[in-house]
Parts: sequence; C-alpha cells; structure tokens
Amino acid sequence: MHRVVVLAVADVVAFDLAIAAQVFGSPARDLGERRYAFAVCAAAPGAVRTSTGFSLLVDHGLEALTDADTVIVPGVDDTEDAAPAEVLEALRAAHGRGARIVSICTGAFVLAAAELLAGRRATTHWQYAALLARRYPAVEVDPDVLYVDDGDVLTSAGVAAGIDLCLHIVRCDHGADVANAIARRIVVAPHRDGGQAQFAQRPVPAAAGSGLSATREWMLERLHEPLTVARLASHAGYAERSFARIFRAETGMSPLQWLISQRVLEARRLLESTALPVEDVAARSGFGSAASLRQHLRRQAATTPTAYRGAFRSRS
Repeated sequence: MHRVVVLAVADVVAFDLAIAAQVFGSPARDLGERRYAFAVCAAAPGAVRTSTGFSLLVDHGLEALTDADTVIVPGVDDTEDAAPAEVLEALRAAHGRGARIVSICTGAFVLAAAELLAGRRATTHWQYAALLARRYPAVEVDPDVLYVDDGDVLTSAGVAAGIDLCLHIVRCDHGADVANAIARRIVVAPHRDGGQAQFAQRPVPAAAGSGLSATREWMLERLHEPLTVARLASHAGYAERSFARIFRAETGMSPLQWLISQRVLEARRLLESTALPVEDVAARSGFGSAASLRQHLRRQAATTPTAYRGAFRSRS
C-alpha cells in the first residue's frame, strides 16, 4: 500500500496538515477499500507546536520517512528558520531514494531550504511568493497558480489550494472517480485546475443569486453540447461582455478556458473508466473530434488519449 507521511515542522499550520489527513488518512468507506497508509512524523516524537496556539502529539520521528512513498510538508509559520538540519537531510534522503515530495502553502520554504526546489518551478501562498523568490533565487516561483506538479516534487499555493493539490495527487494515482468520491466526502469541488489563479476579484457573490454557480453546474451537465459564450450568457441572464467579466472575477478563468478544462477532465475520466473509442470519448466530452481531443489533452496533460489510457491502466 502506498505510504503517505506528513512531516510536521514546529509552528506547523494545522489546517494544512488536516487537509492531508482528510484526503489520505480517513477511512475510505466511500471507496470500498483503503488506498493509502497514513502517518504523521516530526523531528522527534512528542508535542509539535502549531501556528494557531495548540500542540499536536506526534507518534513518529524521522525514521517514518525511510519507507514513505509520498512525503507531505504542510505550511510553517516561521519561514525564516524553516526546519532544523536533520529534518532537511531526512527530506533530501527521502527524495534521493525516490519518494514523491509535496509541500502545502509555506511548506515550500522547507523544500527550498532542503535544496529540493533549485532549478524547478514551484509555488506558495501569494503573500509569500516574492519572499520565496528573493530568498531562493534558483527557484522559479510562480505566484499565480493553485499548484505546480513538477513530477516528483509538487507544491501548492496557500491553505485551501492544498486540497486541490491533494485531490490532484489522488487523481493521478487512482483516477478521476476515486478523486471525485473523496471530494464528495469532504464536500469540495472535485477539480480546480492547477493553473487557475490563486484568488479571484470577487470570489463570493455580492448578493444571494447573483453568482454564476448555477450556470457552471448547467455547463457541466451539457459538456457534450455546443456551448458558446452567447448561450452561456443567455442562460445566466447577462450580456456577453458582462457575463465574461463576472465569470473571470468568480473563477480566475475565462468561460471558454474553464469549459475546456472541464471537458479535458471528463475525457480523462472516460479514458480511465470506459473502453469507448477515442472518437466517442471526444464526442461525449464535447470536443467533437478525436483530433480536437488530442490537441487539448496534449496541451493540458502532455500526452495522447491512447497513451493516457494505457499509462493509467498500467498504474492501476
């Protein structure tokens, strides 16, 4: 079983740690089987301070990292002195033997201090992105995205973006259906693309009924249909320019960017869970043709439908 270990550094952000626990550590009653073994460790067993005024009692020391398949470092309150030397060395050793290394929020400072982000693209909470770039110039810091998947090292933006990254990891490991089931259990949106903006101009509607969530739900039910901005604006009851402006303010993406990302996600789900021909997958996900599906899947996932299906079934 894939072993996920959370490394809690002093002044750990409790919410970040709880995200990993909810996604990887809760009993998987809704999935039919447990997908991950889960543990929390620290520099030494015992109490670890959180950034919110209470302590955690941690059962394991750094020895727990020796057989971890994925190591997750939650955010830390003290970015100046991110972690002691023995913690950084344990992280480097885990990465060196092939473990997947993940940070949530300011946990990126710990990874950078361990020299695991040098020469890589990474992200962190938007408030700390400039500091990360200034302190570690070898890191290519992207302050605008929800998360960055750089293969064996993954980083997320602040706080709730850790949910998006953890669900992305589950999606990569076990497919969209499993990730969606976990998202339903913890009552969050099943998918926000990693390239989505960290924050939107107006994330919460100004008045009840004034947002576009109903239109987005309507879009998801009709991915296979032609959906123009004019049709979407008509459903929402706005002029096209006003609709596009409000949509971007709420989601950080244009209507068509959001639509394409959802169609790619649906195509991936169909490739994972059905034996439908690629042409049928393209039609059901709204791309119309296999050529269009290939173009967008290559752009978003750097692969082809056939290769994606084969790779996912090999992992399964």
